[in-house]
Amino acid sequence: MPAGTHVGVGAGMTAANKILIIAGVALLLGGVGLGFRSVSATGVNCGSVFQPAAGITPMACDGRLNNSGTIVTLVLVAGALCLAAALAVKVLRDRVAA
Repeated sequence: MPAGTHVGVGAGMTAANKILIIAGVALLLGGVGLGFRSVSATGVNCGSVFQPAAGITPMACDGRLNNSGTIVTLVLVAGALCLAAALAVKVLRDRVAA
């Protein structure tokens, strides 16, 4: 394989790695932010996914908290998948370079 082609592939994988890391960290931070965001149902403050409000009637807020919990979980999983993909790109790049 020509040396120029090998260097081009490594540079492209490095850019992809940086993009995946930035996206993963942004998604993780966004998921945590969404988890602390307060939700309400029919004018009642339900609290947040990570800390529901004290003294609320559970049935009044269950749907909203469950929906928010699902969204937070999906965003956090997406961030973790981006970071796992970045790790996979790094491992592949190291194996190609070796």
